[in-house]
Amino acid sequence: MFKRFMLLAVMATTLCLGAQAQKFGFVNTNEIFNVMPDKVTAENTLKQVSDKYEAEFKNLQEAFQKKMTEYEAADQDPSTPQAIKDRHNQELQEDYMKIQNFQQTAAQDLQKQQDTLIAPITQKLQNAIQAVGAEGGYTFIFDQAAGSILYTGTNAEDVSAKVKAKLGIK
Repeated sequence: MFKRFMLLAVMATTLCLGAQAQKFGFVNTNEIFNVMPDKVTAENTLKQVSDKYEAEFKNLQEAFQKKMTEYEAADQDPSTPQAIKDRHNQELQEDYMKIQNFQQTAAQDLQKQQDTLIAPITQKLQNAIQAVGAEGGYTFIFDQAAGSILYTGTNAEDVSAKVKAKLGIK
């Protein structure tokens, strides 16, 4: 009798656990990320840095172009010795390499600054999603922006508004 009771208790517990409905939610992180105030601040900072790099790059190009025009004129003069022409060519090649190195360094620095500025914003968004998931008792929250949701049933809930509220975004 006791064994039957235990068997029934185990079976009932198993059925109850299996019958619990799982709660699914979805969110569009791109939509939320694009309206976060921190993102606008980060973009403005990156734009300022980018504008400074562009201005410096333009100055380097103009100086290079001016030097190249002067050297071409000197090189066209038959009285210019070959050693001077060779030095002009070498200087132009060095200046060209400096411009390329500057361009590469600027691009790397901009990428590094973008990563540094965006990482805390992304983490803040992730924390809000996790908080909404924990508070709402969700089993999973999927990201529509990732494009992995092929079907959304009626029992799935769009939690984007809750995440925005958690972030203080209207």
